[in-house]
Amino acid sequence: MTKKYKLATSHGDLAVRESSGTDMPVMMIHGNSSMSEVFRNQFEGAIGAKYRLIAADLPGHGESADAIDPDRSYNMPGYADAMTEVLNLLEVTQAAVFGWSLGGHIGLEMIGRYPGVLGIMITGTPPIAAHDLENGFRPSPHMGLAGKRDFTPEDVDAYAHSTCGEPYDAMLHDAVARTDGRAREMMIAKFAAGVGRDQAAIVADPSTPPIAILNGADEPFVNVAFVDTIPVGNLWEGHKLVIDKSGHAPFWDSPERFDPIFDRFLRSLRLK
Repeated sequence: MTKKYKLATSHGDLAVRESSGTDMPVMMIHGNSSMSEVFRNQFEGAIGAKYRLIAADLPGHGESADAIDPDRSYNMPGYADAMTEVLNLLEVTQAAVFGWSLGGHIGLEMIGRYPGVLGIMITGTPPIAAHDLENGFRPSPHMGLAGKRDFTPEDVDAYAHSTCGEPYDAMLHDAVARTDGRAREMMIAKFAAGVGRDQAAIVADPSTPPIAILNGADEPFVNVAFVDTIPVGNLWEGHKLVIDKSGHAPFWDSPERFDPIFDRFLRSLRLK
């Protein structure tokens, strides 16, 4: 049974969900214009029954309030601060992190900010510096929408369908429609301007916690070939992982293949 509640944070009231598991805490961070319900396969399955999954809707997303101070919150360091604050308020001193798309960038920003990171898995996330933005992502209409403030109904539909692929769910549409458009506009603008850490440098550092990089073979937005060239100092299992016949969100389109890998990663980590 998933537990849902609100937390008052310095970024605004955030909607949080927790799974029924009691093993190692795992912070799961969703992507741009999405919400934490996108992880429901994991929350309602064996992963959620075993581990204490924690997922908060980002400020301006899902059932969370819009940011109190958009300039502070609507960027990768701001989101990382918000997710760290959630863990601190819950008195979680150690946790694994899973980040999808924007959530992966946020998770990487948490390294050094939240000292309890035991390991991090990212998917749909190229760990790049701002100057490599064009190399890390493939050009597509979706990428044009990623930083657009005001969506037409057609934009909402297009973004919702492209983000997770199949199976399509109305929840994806509702999440995109609800998102504060300033969150998209400001996040992309600040990322392009170099706000936040050089994420290629973060992953290259051998002193980081273990980092697992997993992508779908049919990833439509991330340049997986470029990601394969990025050095990772503490790469989990020594190689980057690819799930065949999967797209931008393997945890959504292929949970039966994603979950065993995710469980293997979590089992490799230890509370200290």
